[in-house]
Amino acid sequence: MSVIEVKPFMLNDLDFLVEDDDYAGHCSQIQFTPTTTNVVWKGLKKSSKFTFPTGATWVATLALAQDWETADSLSRYLHDHEGEEKDVTLRPRSGVGPSFTATLIIAPGAIGGVVDTVAASTVTLGIQGRPELVPA
Repeated sequence: MSVIEVKPFMLNDLDFLVEDDDYAGHCSQIQFTPTTTNVVWKGLKKSSKFTFPTGATWVATLALAQDWETADSLSRYLHDHEGEEKDVTLRPRSGVGPSFTATLIIAPGAIGGVVDTVAASTVTLGIQGRPELVPA
């Protein structure tokens, strides 16, 4: 049996490129999440029970600060490009190590919020296919 080393890291400095623009500074969360389901079929015998896993469906969750003043802010970008597919790159450690590429389906974020807080928004964007690991 091999002992596999683990190299955890702190998620506090990453690259998040939408096309060629880095929006990591606009976000407090960037997360690609898979969802899988199982299809179950049961027959009329106790032994007639079968489970079939389905392929994963992926989404990207972005938590971002709203910025409506900056012409090319992430808030405006999401608002202006609703429904479009955009290629993104997520590198969990800025400039170091592997990255992930994905094609996101853009959706707009919230406008406004709660008094005496930073105006923020959380959006869930569909991913076409799945994120692809790009080795360092």
